[in-house]
Amino acid sequence: MHNTSFFKKILLIATVALFYSCDKEFNSIGDDIIGDSNFELEAEDYNVTAYNQKVTPTASNNLPINALGIYDNPVFGLTTANFNTQVALASYGPTLGEGAVIDSVTLNVPYFHHLDPEQTSTTGSTAYILDSIYGPKSGLIKLSVYESGIYLNNYNANSYDISKFYNTDRNDDFQAKAQALGVRLNDRTTKIEKDGSVSNDASENDEFFFNSKEIKETTPKTETAAEVIKRIKPEMRLHLNKDFFKAKIFDAPASKLASDDVFKNYFRGLYFKVEKTTAINTEGKPISGTMAMMKFSEGKINIFYKAKTAITTDAETVMESKTLVINLTGNTVSLLKEESSSPTSDDYYTSAATNDVTPDEKLYLKGGQGSMAVIELFDKTDLGRYKDDGTWETTPNGVYDELDEIRNNVTSKRWLANEANLVFTIDSQKMASLIGTDPTTAARQPGRIYLYDLTNNTILSDYSADRSTSLNGDAKKSRTVFNGLLNIDPTTKIGTYKIRITNHIRNLIKNTDVTNVKLGLVVTESIDITASSKLDKTVPSTISEIPTASVMSPLGTVLYGSNLPEDDAKRVKLKIYYTKPN
Repeated sequence: MHNTSFFKKILLIATVALFYSCDKEFNSIGDDIIGDSNFELEAEDYNVTAYNQKVTPTASNNLPINALGIYDNPVFGLTTANFNTQVALASYGPTLGEGAVIDSVTLNVPYFHHLDPEQTSTTGSTAYILDSIYGPKSGLIKLSVYESGIYLNNYNANSYDISKFYNTDRNDDFQAKAQALGVRLNDRTTKIEKDGSVSNDASENDEFFFNSKEIKETTPKTETAAEVIKRIKPEMRLHLNKDFFKAKIFDAPASKLASDDVFKNYFRGLYFKVEKTTAINTEGKPISGTMAMMKFSEGKINIFYKAKTAITTDAETVMESKTLVINLTGNTVSLLKEESSSPTSDDYYTSAATNDVTPDEKLYLKGGQGSMAVIELFDKTDLGRYKDDGTWETTPNGVYDELDEIRNNVTSKRWLANEANLVFTIDSQKMASLIGTDPTTAARQPGRIYLYDLTNNTILSDYSADRSTSLNGDAKKSRTVFNGLLNIDPTTKIGTYKIRITNHIRNLIKNTDVTNVKLGLVVTESIDITASSKLDKTVPSTISEIPTASVMSPLGTVLYGSNLPEDDAKRVKLKIYYTKPN
């Protein structure tokens, strides 16, 4: 019992020490901590310089997620997202069997989706809602799939090699090479109805849409087996040309199917071409396009065929069903075309210069080959410095006077910097723009923006310190302390983004040798992806890289910048919360 009491005391002491240590780390700048109640929490605002930068063609190799389709944004214009991928046999050196005859070929790529909570069924079916769909739900596109004509080299992002650099604006090259090889592969234009009749059907090509319906496959009952119903979650399912795959795969020399490198040079993959559909709605107007985020790496080509059985006792006419699988794996490239959809798209955005560093009234953040904002903290005035005794002298020291003042307040006046945030206000009026009068065309607001160290193309210390997990299982909503999430005030309906940079500011205060780096601000498709994609060096630009998650996103937003009156509440601001002695 004495030993138990002793260990309890040790545990209590350790716990107290731990909480003291955590409290000290959270509240302190240097070695100072809040020791009594004679303190008040006050906010101070500081100047920020913010300006736009156009994003020039950027590497779009091997993105984790790729856009496919057409998205007409009334602010940022028209984005057309095409795609090219390598393919790989699931098993090399396949034994196809004797007398093989192809029944059908399908291309299957699963969609991002979640269950529809408002739909219930008593028949066993499940209702789904597709995620990451941009544009009208009823939107259509013209989709064509071709054999790729370009061999995708392995690209090393750390060593720029133009021969292996596949960027966002090279669609014309891929399209020309693909179409030169032959007709499109998704050429099915009819379908068989339940009653056995045949009807016209352009849903797999000229009038393609992202279908959220569950796919139901039924195997009829036989004398020896009951009916089997297979239910498949929503996916892109295209029937491809059988003759092409007979010639390309079944009639190919065995050596072409023997290894991965040989096969990928022989069959260079698939090119997905997207165009506006010629279909019209009931009012006689063209049907708008739509876009989806796709995880093509989970896609596959299934070749269903029959061949003679390998059982020697079977008759010559006995055939067995087989499947040859080709996976959509290997190198990929996202091919984006950005263009004005005048007169609705913003003139400033579409005409902005690449290397303009003039402070802007509004900041245009657009994913893909779009635009970003550069953020510079503090007013750039440098008229003097504070001496060790806290007095001011008019001797410039290469440090902005605002930062000098903050450091003096902390060291001489014992102010404690508890929290620091950058707050951006959305231009709600601009983002409410429509194409014509159609309310379904309103610009989709990005759910999140991302701030990073632009000077060194790396994460901020606040990002790495935030280990918070996702909200409600949504992977896009992790790191909620660092933030950057869209917030809409329920009363005013004004939208803002707030990003916490407390550790970044503390480092600037404590360490005089730390550089006040430029910060980059972009939209992001995933807060967990921090890698960067290099820009094409042959196109002049003041930036050399852009966060990959921004290249992945088709969305954009307009924020108020720094070229506004200081008393304008919408002006971007750095707000630091201090604890000050009374």
